[in-house]
Amino acid sequence: MKKNQRKLGFEILIDDLFEKFNLEEGLTPVSNKRILSLLNDFEDGKWRYSQFQNFIWDNIAETALSKRERDSLINHSLLTSAAKNLRLTDKQDKIGAGSELAEIVLYGIMKHHFHALPVVPKIFYKQNPQDNAKGADSVHIVVSENDFTIWFGEAKFYTSVEDVNLGRIVESVANSIKTDKLKKENAIIININDIDLIIDDETMRRNIKETLSPQESIDTLKHKINIPILLIHECDITKAQKEITQSYKDDIATHHTERATAYFKKQVKKIKTLHKYSEINFHIILFPVPSKKVIVDKFLSNVKHYKEQ
Repeated sequence: MKKNQRKLGFEILIDDLFEKFNLEEGLTPVSNKRILSLLNDFEDGKWRYSQFQNFIWDNIAETALSKRERDSLINHSLLTSAAKNLRLTDKQDKIGAGSELAEIVLYGIMKHHFHALPVVPKIFYKQNPQDNAKGADSVHIVVSENDFTIWFGEAKFYTSVEDVNLGRIVESVANSIKTDKLKKENAIIININDIDLIIDDETMRRNIKETLSPQESIDTLKHKINIPILLIHECDITKAQKEITQSYKDDIATHHTERATAYFKKQVKKIKTLHKYSEINFHIILFPVPSKKVIVDKFLSNVKHYKEQ
């Protein structure tokens, strides 16, 4: 098992260029797209719900609290304070339920798989409790050697990943990469204190702030932009399974390959004409679960518990 896979806690089924799996002849461009497929484990013949919930709560503080808040609190207080910043309630509509949970999972994937820095704890900075779609669902910076990339994520939790839901994601992604939206997200990054507290290298901090400055053209930044698109989805294949077998892996790989192709086909049709579209990197991340309701209900129960502390 790879090092980042151990930290992630889930099995990586696919982590590769989408063009190796593309089922749609003539679809272009595909070289700027990747697919990541993740699997949770089983124990005693059951999908490990507890491991999935643990992953959420292990990562919740860094996306729901600012760096200063995290540094000032002890572990139990971290969870209590993080829970208070959550907007998710049991009164959310069927489609919206679990959206914040998905944001936290994407944060954890960004941290452990893509080695991202939490420069914008997104849930903390979403000030309007009624606006769950305000801006990107996650914002991260990945630093490598003397350069950096910027990641604006989408995170959804659906009962299926059929075409109607894929269309909603495409609309959301198309909206998030409009120039005014990107400039707004960049302004948030360079105007908060977290970037100064997290990135020690002064030269790198200055480089990031200058590159993301509103005076700079978005066109010069597009080759640095990555859009991770997390789709946690209820899955009949997973629901019927009792353990991870090669047959199960093959079935999920086939399903995810087909869904990734369907998604990117819709995305290309919708936003291919965007200037420098081929320079932006897109990562579809697929995560099958047996029951959305069980996961969301347990999450809500935990949120209620910590809020009452």
